[in-house]
Amino acid sequence: MPYLLLVHSSLPAINENSLFLVLRVKLSSMKSLLLSSRFILFSPISISKCASFQALASPHERSINKIQLLHESNPKLFLSDSSNKSALMLHYANNGLFSEAQSLWSEIINSSFVPSIELISNLMESYSKLGKFDEILMILDEIATRNFEISQETHSRAVTCFGNAGKLELMEEIINKMASKGFQIDSFVGNSFVKYYSVHGSILEMEYAYQRLKKSRILIEKDTIRSMALAYITERKYFKLGEFSRDLGLKRLNAGNLIWNLLLLSYAANFKMKSLQREFLNMLDHGFKPDLNTFNIRSLAFSRMGMFWDLHLSLDHMKNENVFPDLVTYGCIIDAYLHRRLARNLNFALDKMGPGRKPVMNTDPLVFEAFGKGDFHASCEILLESCEERKFTYEKLVRIYLKKWHRSNQIFWNY
Repeated sequence: MPYLLLVHSSLPAINENSLFLVLRVKLSSMKSLLLSSRFILFSPISISKCASFQALASPHERSINKIQLLHESNPKLFLSDSSNKSALMLHYANNGLFSEAQSLWSEIINSSFVPSIELISNLMESYSKLGKFDEILMILDEIATRNFEISQETHSRAVTCFGNAGKLELMEEIINKMASKGFQIDSFVGNSFVKYYSVHGSILEMEYAYQRLKKSRILIEKDTIRSMALAYITERKYFKLGEFSRDLGLKRLNAGNLIWNLLLLSYAANFKMKSLQREFLNMLDHGFKPDLNTFNIRSLAFSRMGMFWDLHLSLDHMKNENVFPDLVTYGCIIDAYLHRRLARNLNFALDKMGPGRKPVMNTDPLVFEAFGKGDFHASCEILLESCEERKFTYEKLVRIYLKKWHRSNQIFWNY
């Protein structure tokens, strides 16, 4: 049985040469005993050297209990250090002790110590996770009234904080406050504003936020473009997705092929094959080289429509552009042939795809949101995740999948 030195909270000041109470406890019950309000752990040297306690406590629990130990042993000395105050305040906020956290925050903000932006950001995140949004607004007001240099950055972090929580009205309020105070609304804040409306708002609200961003002449970033595209795809608004792609500017170079691929996806998802082919040729005429996503968007549409000749032409084009197929490309070919009972002709297409390579999956997830995952793709993902140690090639995956497909068509009679 290991010994632990436990000191009752009602006893007087701890002396290094004194021994007040020694209890023999089991390791299984030690943790619950330490969490009791009647006892605190005491070690004259350091809590980190108590091996029995370290065996049960996680690194986070050890750091928190060390903070509590230091605070309990000598509160005045502990709180004289501003970094200790900050750590204890965050600990209180993360554990729902808002009155204690607010008390320490008042001491910090009313002292000569200027809190760092990291401290304020962590405190706002803690309040946000527990739904204490009024406290966040109070923090912003206190920072603004003291004219700290970090006031603008604090408001920017608050936009992210409210946006992550889906509080769009509060996020809008912070944006208006920033404008009224003369704070610059930079690209990060503007793009975050549109992004959170695309995640938590309606299509109309998202489009209104996008128009406001355009009027401010802030360039919309790739992450925001993807977030808005996901909103359109989720709502099956493919016509609006195409309009959005054109509005962004098809000649824009710093977004790569993303905008062109979204335009092609808007036609492919609705199986408008003539428009898909026309825009693909326009993409080539503008000097853009198709990438894997471009080919897979077209291949998925060809596969679902049973357009085998176009599938083979797309494979030849991929080979000429030195673009290697992935699981999605293989799935387009295999699903197209098997669903139309043409498995005997499958090798004609697979031989030109390099079946000896290691399987990869590099297609943009936005494509799956529009088309979903094919049978071959979904089956191979499950197999690769369950057998990570085995080395697969496309050829092995195709062989395993064909066996599964063949057996699924058999009828077994039980007598």
